[in-house]
Amino acid sequence: MSPSFTLKNSSFEQRLFVNRIIATSIILILLSVGLVARLVYLQISGHQYYSTLSRNNQVTIQPLPPTRGIIYDRHGNIVAENTPSYSIELIPEQIINLEKTLVELQRLLEISDEEIERFHTIRRAKKPFERIPLAIRLTEEQVSRFAIRRPSFPGVDIHARLFRHYPYGSLTSHVVGYVGRINEEELTTINSSHYRGTHHIGKTGIEKTYEKTLHGKPGWGEIETNVQGRTLRVLNQNLPTPGTDLHLTIDMHLQELAYNAFGNFNGAAIAIDPDTGAVLVFVSKPGFDPNPFVSGISQKQYKALQESPDRPLFNRALRGQYPPGSTLKPFYGLAGLEYSAISPGKKVNCPGFYQLPNLSHRYRDWKRQGHGIINLTDAITQSCDVYFYTLANTLGIDKMYTFMHQFGFGELTGIDIIGEKSGLFPSRKWKRDHFDQVWFPGETLISGIGQGFVQTTPLQLAWTTATLAGRGEIVRPHVLNYEDHPGQNTNAIRPKPLVLPLNPIHLDTVIDAMINVVHGEHGTARDIGKDTPYKIAGKTGTAQVFTIKQEEKYDENKVTQKLRDHALFIAFAPASKPRIAVAIVVENGGHGGSIAAPIAKSIVAAYLQSDQH
Repeated sequence: MSPSFTLKNSSFEQRLFVNRIIATSIILILLSVGLVARLVYLQISGHQYYSTLSRNNQVTIQPLPPTRGIIYDRHGNIVAENTPSYSIELIPEQIINLEKTLVELQRLLEISDEEIERFHTIRRAKKPFERIPLAIRLTEEQVSRFAIRRPSFPGVDIHARLFRHYPYGSLTSHVVGYVGRINEEELTTINSSHYRGTHHIGKTGIEKTYEKTLHGKPGWGEIETNVQGRTLRVLNQNLPTPGTDLHLTIDMHLQELAYNAFGNFNGAAIAIDPDTGAVLVFVSKPGFDPNPFVSGISQKQYKALQESPDRPLFNRALRGQYPPGSTLKPFYGLAGLEYSAISPGKKVNCPGFYQLPNLSHRYRDWKRQGHGIINLTDAITQSCDVYFYTLANTLGIDKMYTFMHQFGFGELTGIDIIGEKSGLFPSRKWKRDHFDQVWFPGETLISGIGQGFVQTTPLQLAWTTATLAGRGEIVRPHVLNYEDHPGQNTNAIRPKPLVLPLNPIHLDTVIDAMINVVHGEHGTARDIGKDTPYKIAGKTGTAQVFTIKQEEKYDENKVTQKLRDHALFIAFAPASKPRIAVAIVVENGGHGGSIAAPIAKSIVAAYLQSDQH
């Protein structure tokens, strides 16, 4: 058998080799062309884009938040300041696994679930490259714990920031207010460019009313960072414009004195300079500590405040609406004189009750045996209800409504604090619109002693008292004294006061009667008039919390504290040339003369004896 062998096709193999060389060359040429084209694009066409991109990886634009303006009282005492503290902040786009990072930080720093939820709320409204606070006001221990683990958390760092602090706590909580973290609703209404790098906004009081003034304007900075995102140096800056400092009319010495004078009672106290409208005292008791609201109050703490029977979050001075009781009698007396419904010497018999013609119902006087034959001065001095039942029936609700509204009852005072209530002085139309009912004569009588539908806020009562002290000159109450603009005139521009066309003789009659309330032998506040070196014009008031049946007798000792009458007192001094007007409401305090009047006296005495005036 012959051996087998394979013959090679040299020509085919040569052609195959040449084809492979050509294909490889083509591929190499194409790759070379592509590479050259890419280099041309990167070096020429795309140079600016990639240069910018490279720079952005190294340089970031960071907002620089402005410093919030400081708030002072009238004597330069700080009532709202900025104190340094540490916060832990995250830049979401620099974090690979955000949820895992949050879990680890929560475990490491003992961060609450509420703070995690708040972080997500803010994050949804911010850009991914913006710093977002997770927890603020960190303790030194928390800062130390994080510092050790810092390399494990790219995109997370500790930052020193200024946080709002209220040194007087509850004393100023309702007038100064507080700032808190910006919520979702606020994010839809504010100009986000003005709040870059800022996470807090005024929530109540002066902090909210003057938010734009206090906040300032943010700046920006070019920051060079390393691959971990840590700051290496500042390349360029446009510094923020700090917020403007505010000086208030509030006197913190008087504020503290008034607050403490309430003792265990709740209520409100307002003191106003009748010449300027400057609010000297703005007390709503109880107050609350506003400082936890800055960093984020816990649900447990907030719920405790909400559910407290003393309602510490409720601004009684601004929004509390109380029956004014007998504190309205000087105003009704003035209305009667102005409308010629009475004369100063006209006398009325007070047997202890009043009856409308042809009706058996008796409208009782606070003094069951009555006051006997009395005139207007006696009626104001002794707070005779029967006299004012008679006067109200003579005037009618229409004239009463017209006069009291021009004095400011049922109207907003226009104070520079957001959230004011207007109180209520009723009319026929008001009752028809709200209840679809006619007005009854008996309702006129009840309105004539400051009960029934009539309601006033403590602020409104002080404002109208200041108008009476100013002999009809209406000045708008204000808490801002001036803004601190260096080199500029700091005096705030006030609107020209409106002057009511009142007869000076009628004013003298009513004011003299109010002086008798404090300094007269039978005055209902005569206890505070003893040994006073100046004359105080005042009027006590007692407002019922619940209705007493026709033949029942009110016994303070037999009702619970929360059902006792409110005690009220209005006053201004010195009566001849008033420098301060005061309104006091003591909830469930009982008698205005024994409870509310001493509080007013202490405020008046401290103010008039001050070396500053």
